Amino acid sequence: MNATAERISTNLETVFQRSYACDAPDLRRLYENAKRDQWNAARDIDWTAPVDYEAGIFADELIDGYGTEALARLARKDLARLNLEFSSWRLSQLLHGEEGAMLACSQLVDMVPSNDAKFFQATQVVDEARHAEVLSRYLLEKCGGRIYPITGNIKTLFDYILGHGKWFVKTVGLQLLAETFAVALFRMLAETAKDPLLREICKRILADESRHMGFSVLSLPEAIASLNAGDMRELEEFTREAIQLVLTGQFPAEAYEAVGMSAAEIASVKRARKEVARGRDYAMFRKLFKREMHTTVVTNLRKVGLLNERTSAMLREIGIDPSLSAQAA
Repeated sequence: MNATAERISTNLETVFQRSYACDAPDLRRLYENAKRDQWNAARDIDWTAPVDYEAGIFADELIDGYGTEALARLARKDLARLNLEFSSWRLSQLLHGEEGAMLACSQLVDMVPSNDAKFFQATQVVDEARHAEVLSRYLLEKCGGRIYPITGNIKTLFDYILGHGKWFVKTVGLQLLAETFAVALFRMLAETAKDPLLREICKRILADESRHMGFSVLSLPEAIASLNAGDMRELEEFTREAIQLVLTGQFPAEAYEAVGMSAAEIASVKRARKEVARGRDYAMFRKLFKREMHTTVVTNLRKVGLLNERTSAMLREIGIDPSLSAQAA
């Protein structure tokens, strides 16, 4: 195999469900919506639209370290190059996540117990393939052809999701947590991206992702309520690990290296990033992304029955207020 591929050992149980009556009307309705709302990444996106690299792909304010001395010293053309590299790095991580989601959903088609769930998961495989297609094409055709390697945190998360043998653990990791991260980031980009083509892509992806999160909210409560103490403890620990992996360790050092910044300059950006995260004068990324990420995680954990005394304590340790709700956001 080449350097961009890996093998992950799995031990999955396939449920060949031969009861075809509609047992879960809400899931069947989600399946009908998925069929209705399909779009074609090759046909429905205007790939002839040019990108204005001087204006930037992401808003400059989203670049880690924006406003610091290290970035203030950059000439306009160098800042535009950093914008391109930073945007490519962030989109690359989303792309790897969509590819991992496609693989996980293909496993879930086998593993989920009901045909209503299997039908919907089959549509999500198609959705995730389309997202990987559209993001990879945007990177290859509009961002200079560079796709950055997957970060260690995202790889660790998907290695666990793909290798695990219980469908409800995969669903919590994928639809409840990884999708929450993706939805928050895609929504922020749909609102703030400088490139109109990227905004359009993000809006289309968002329409699909809302269904995917809906699957977890509809399918998990009954499964979680029936777990024994051992399985519940495993799921709680995994939830903590997954949230930490999603929220930490995502610094794009390679993007800064690509524009010739020194190790000392990159270290100063990392320090400034931490200071902003601790302070009240939040950067745009924290204002637009982290607040939504936190509130949606708490709201969805509550909906599926996974917000309890133990997980609330875990959330507080990570820095998430378990009293948050989508209504208060």
